[in-house]
Amino acid sequence: MLIPVLAAAQTPPRESGRNTPPTYPIDPEVRTTLEEMVVTIALPVPATPLVPRQVAQYAANGYGVWNWSTPGLSFLKPDLQTDNVPSGPSVADPAAATLVSFFTISDVHITDKESPTQLLYLAENYPDPMTPAPNPGPSGNSSCYSGVMLSTTHVLDAAVQTINAIHQTAPFDCGIALGDAANSTQYNELRWYIDVLDGQWITPSSGKHLGATTTEYQKPYQAAGLDKSIPWYQAIGNHDQFWLGSSKVTPALRKTYVGSDILNIGPFPSGPPDFNTILNTRGFYMGVINGLTEFGEIIGDGPTASWDSPPQIVADPQRRSLLMKEWMDEFRKTTSNPLGHGFTKQMIQEEFACYHFYPKADVPLKVIVFDDTDKLGCGAAAELDAKRYNWLVKELDAGEKAGELMVVCSHIPIRPYAQNPSPASNTLYPKWSLFSPIPPISPISEDTLLDKLHTYKNLILWVAGHVHRNAITPQPAKSGDPQYGFWEVETPSLRDFPQQFRRFNIVRNSDNTISIFALDVDTAVAEPLAGQTPSPAWTSRSYAIAAQEIYGEAINQAPHIDARSGVYNAELVKQLSPAMAAKIALVSPVVSSFNIRIKTSAADSTVVTLENTITGTTPTHYMASESSAFSDAEWLPYSKSPDFSVSTHTGKKTLYFKVKDGSGRESAVVHKQVVFSKGRIIRSSKNDFGKRGW
Repeated sequence: MLIPVLAAAQTPPRESGRNTPPTYPIDPEVRTTLEEMVVTIALPVPATPLVPRQVAQYAANGYGVWNWSTPGLSFLKPDLQTDNVPSGPSVADPAAATLVSFFTISDVHITDKESPTQLLYLAENYPDPMTPAPNPGPSGNSSCYSGVMLSTTHVLDAAVQTINAIHQTAPFDCGIALGDAANSTQYNELRWYIDVLDGQWITPSSGKHLGATTTEYQKPYQAAGLDKSIPWYQAIGNHDQFWLGSSKVTPALRKTYVGSDILNIGPFPSGPPDFNTILNTRGFYMGVINGLTEFGEIIGDGPTASWDSPPQIVADPQRRSLLMKEWMDEFRKTTSNPLGHGFTKQMIQEEFACYHFYPKADVPLKVIVFDDTDKLGCGAAAELDAKRYNWLVKELDAGEKAGELMVVCSHIPIRPYAQNPSPASNTLYPKWSLFSPIPPISPISEDTLLDKLHTYKNLILWVAGHVHRNAITPQPAKSGDPQYGFWEVETPSLRDFPQQFRRFNIVRNSDNTISIFALDVDTAVAEPLAGQTPSPAWTSRSYAIAAQEIYGEAINQAPHIDARSGVYNAELVKQLSPAMAAKIALVSPVVSSFNIRIKTSAADSTVVTLENTITGTTPTHYMASESSAFSDAEWLPYSKSPDFSVSTHTGKKTLYFKVKDGSGRESAVVHKQVVFSKGRIIRSSKNDFGKRGW
């Protein structure tokens, strides 16, 4: 039968127009976890423990409570060979120069909460398949259902605004999204994801858009959009390709996505599920979320025997499941940069989601974006075929030969720390494999991959998501030579607590080693004023914490992760080969563009703006003057568009400009000639960078 509460149609409000402020602005005071961090407040022992769907009772029973901790957590400095961490925080080299700065987001899991293909009903009884024996997980699986499903687009929007705020004072060279953008391959989920990053008008509901005018998490809103000066790149995850990240999308499932019938499957076995078998069984309706209710009540679920007729919802063609090439092609339909976000037309045609890019000109650092998802089992495990493995080897060989530092970004990590480490199980900390332990087995084994990776001196970092945590795993070379070791850093999920992203600063130290500063950042959601309705992103943080408390999921799942906050900030030192160290030592800032703009239209104004773009190392200071000797100038904190006062506002002027980095290495001097007349620039020279004249 058609569920009565889902029968009435509601039309979302129309778009308010482009270039409007975001509907849900964040706190203007943005801090990283070095200064302040979100920490959970211990849950009092409840008289009657809640189950996940009792969202309306969370607050009254002490679930999901948190606070800010000041100060935050300083950078730790683990050793690549031993994983030992000295007492006290790391001390940054005062003469270090930043080579590249980028952010990573992961596991956003943009979710159509009203989709008929969810696993809401079985979430409370489904054993966790990712927890390896002999440490079985608690009953239930929060990835199937938790209150965070109500507001996934809002959390991404808050993270984007936080990134933009940081970018204004400490610019990013690029951003990298590490997969699981969509929760279950749906077209509308992926469009919401891209549109939030593009700063579009978001209608975060489907079907009949119930609650679009009454329920806060259902109301259409204006997303802020990522700063257009930050290029961002995309990796593919298991949830982007497979049903709930766990199974091939069968023809029957494909019909269910766009149909009115709520998924009917089950029961689940007590051990690791065989989804091919489960999808061919019947017995339980999985349910949907009712957008008319404040706390997202689950409806249309339960044993089939309890229903007189099958529960149905309003169908929506926007819920269609995307093929891999369709998923990739959507990234070419965007207003942010670059077009395709890493995926070319040829890659899309071949369904091959691997590529490389260079974050910054004049810095020999190559980022390799690599697809290590399971094409055989279509599940959550890692898997490599010969084509992808050989492509990766070719890319690493080329980077090594060219003398480039290399960073690999993938969705799934390789042999990270165990999720639930047992001190008695190993003299150090146990690691575990995310390569499938059951058939079909990966054609290229994890051991083969790791052994090959340890033959490259210039590989410094492997960045991944997938496990929803902030673990950092050293991958020391078996030979003991630190030049052949590398660091593996996981980025947490924006879906689950701690709902953070990471900032990476790769710097050259004065001894020509490399330090990778991996920093966690909480989304700066705005605290509601008295009597004010909290933003969906603010509420989602409490729901994320409550989900961990109810499902019994520990925050501290690897060494050095703070148990209250999930934070692990670290300085990760990499020893370079002599040849690479010598090459990196020569990198300096380069002024790649320099322009002069009038600050104001006033006829007597002498203030201009010096617009500049810098490649090479990141500048810390600039100097500007009308004298080529800079005799009247001093070093000032760097700005991309500083103001400068010329001596007069008429006639021809030549302005000279240079920058320096944290090592004190200076750029070449550039200059530009302009002719002023009545406070306006009527003529200017080209960017000849050292050539005098016009």
